[in-house]
Amino acid sequence: MSRNDLNGNRVAILATDGVEHAELTEPRKALDEAGATTTLISPKSGTIKSWQKGNWKDELQVDATLDEARPEAFDALLLPGGVMNPDRLRQDERAVRFVQRMFNSGKPIAAICHGPWLLVEADVVRHRTLTSWPSLQTDIRNAGGDWVDREVVTDTGLVTSRKPDDIPAFNSKMLEEFAEGNHAAKRQAEATTQSREPDARA
Repeated sequence: MSRNDLNGNRVAILATDGVEHAELTEPRKALDEAGATTTLISPKSGTIKSWQKGNWKDELQVDATLDEARPEAFDALLLPGGVMNPDRLRQDERAVRFVQRMFNSGKPIAAICHGPWLLVEADVVRHRTLTSWPSLQTDIRNAGGDWVDREVVTDTGLVTSRKPDDIPAFNSKMLEEFAEGNHAAKRQAEATTQSREPDARA
């Protein structure tokens, strides 16, 4: 995509060793081409190793560590997948807090494959419709989310997809939601409606 829809937007990409190569590099390329400034954030400095088709792929340069990065400095968040990557990140309290703060401040988030594991750990999927790699569906449902099997799902600034084959659809919706900007007002309105639902049924 050559359109500069995201000029001035700052997008955080949260990843560590074992990130699925295509799920980081292809969405990042789409974001860069749309005019966004992307920052690869990781628990450690230096480089992280990506994973592709059962083997280690490339070393990717980290732009900022979790200790250095501040959620308020970014407009949106990308969570790539790969089994090892989100499994490690969800055990890091700094990563979980980063996701929570981005979501709670209304920032759009795009997560693919196993990336939604971090959304579950951050407790932000309740009352949300999303998709993921199929093995996560029980975790998502147990956390209060509505899991569906579709190539891409959007829900109030939250974009999710299942696997690398879904990347073209994922990228398209990610750019659309990121361009819409902050979703805090919409999320707050939904939360107010949901809090009233038990009373309405009484």
